[in-house]
Amino acid sequence: MNRNYEVEYCNLELRFERRQIQTLIRELIQEGYSLYWSETEGKFLVSIRTGRKLVKLHFEKVNQRYRIVGDYIIKDERLSELIEKLINDTRGHAVVKRIKDRQIVIENIMFGEIIRLVEVSGMEHRIIYQKKPYVTFEDMIQAFQNKRAEQRISVLRMELDYELSCLNDAIIEQDEQKSQEIIDKLELLRLEMLQLEM
Repeated sequence: MNRNYEVEYCNLELRFERRQIQTLIRELIQEGYSLYWSETEGKFLVSIRTGRKLVKLHFEKVNQRYRIVGDYIIKDERLSELIEKLINDTRGHAVVKRIKDRQIVIENIMFGEIIRLVEVSGMEHRIIYQKKPYVTFEDMIQAFQNKRAEQRISVLRMELDYELSCLNDAIIEQDEQKSQEIIDKLELLRLEMLQLEM
């Protein structure tokens, strides 16, 4: 392991299915990491031992999915590679800072793709790469052909119907705590509907 190796992951925004977390745990075990995990009603925690350090990945439950939260400093090259594979596979967002020999390389990643790459050396910084901000004709065709949003809309409608049915039951049972939890879920579904322009 390179002793000077250090990568900082900031503003991580990765969304997962439960099986993807299980796949990550399996890959970590196959790579020889010592780890343990725990799950509560709203959180999933994976603790990974890297040498004398313990890295804790925090997953927050949102509806039936999970999202990773927090900033992480990783000093293990293999673990860093696994996290970057995860960012790519989930088409996530992150600011990645690579610290090496008094130099910092900062990657801005959106939807699993590097959109900006900056090198900082002392007081100087230079932009190595910046994705052009325009949308090409091919991008538009690909967006129109992508059926993921349409598929999510139909699932979202079913989730909405289910949560409304549960809310009705909770109101009849006069269970205020359960009602509030369902209202919170409905608010998240509403926000997702707005994003999908339903």
